[in-house]
Amino acid sequence: MSTGAAAAAPWLFVVLWSTGFVVARYGTEDAGPLTFLAIRLAIAALVLGGIAAATGSERPTRRQAVAAGVSGLGMHAVYLGGVFLAISWGMPSGIGALIAGLHPVITAVAARWLLHERLRRVQWAGVALGFAGVIVVVVDRLLAKSVGLTLGALLAAGLSVLGMSAGTLVQRRHGNSTPLLWGTATQYLVSSVALGLAATLHADEGFTPTARSLFALAWAVVVLSIAAVLIMLWLLQREAAAKVSSLFFLTPALSAIEGAILFGEQLGPLALIGLAIALAGVALTLRPAR
Repeated sequence: MSTGAAAAAPWLFVVLWSTGFVVARYGTEDAGPLTFLAIRLAIAALVLGGIAAATGSERPTRRQAVAAGVSGLGMHAVYLGGVFLAISWGMPSGIGALIAGLHPVITAVAARWLLHERLRRVQWAGVALGFAGVIVVVVDRLLAKSVGLTLGALLAAGLSVLGMSAGTLVQRRHGNSTPLLWGTATQYLVSSVALGLAATLHADEGFTPTARSLFALAWAVVVLSIAAVLIMLWLLQREAAAKVSSLFFLTPALSAIEGAILFGEQLGPLALIGLAIALAGVALTLRPAR
């Protein structure tokens, strides 16, 4: 990948990933949240597996496949499952993105102790700024009095944060040498099975094929599960976990803007200030050493 494309990859990932919360809102209108995710990840696994087989991509070892499955359970089954459940239980998409956007702090601290990844002072300042940006947008949401939160939705969103942090750390620790296509297909396959079982236990509403649900499914598979996730995993193979996770600081404000445009969710000036603060934080965290 060229230098310019490599520099643009983090920002492309942020824009693509932020649409996931909009997809969650659309996707759960005509389908059970866990059923929608199980179908989405099963299709993505088949597509990536087919591409990997057709291109003769290297297959992972048994140890790499196990690590991919474990990281996938955190990053896809637990994270996405928590987000989709929370939004299906009434949490606004912007608020879901806000809570999920807190995981970089957990990841940065955990990576310091578990992976011995060291951030420079300017990068820790970036993490702090990114966190502050998320808090500012949270304040904006609260002042708008548009937050109808239930305990179940909050618990589901909180679980999603822990799942994403754990999956990111496992991926960073064990996934650097895992073949990208087959490794990602393995993540999706394991997560799809887990979500399918959870959907059965949760008595999900199933999947009703409508124009809205099919478009949401197509976007989720192609843009999110394939394009965005491959960019994220590519970044994790080359950058520290905390640096990659810092990108998630930007998704809350972007998702809040998207929610305001598409769903009429109120967006105040503080949200724009929070976006600017988060942008500055991510820029500092990604700044290369001189």
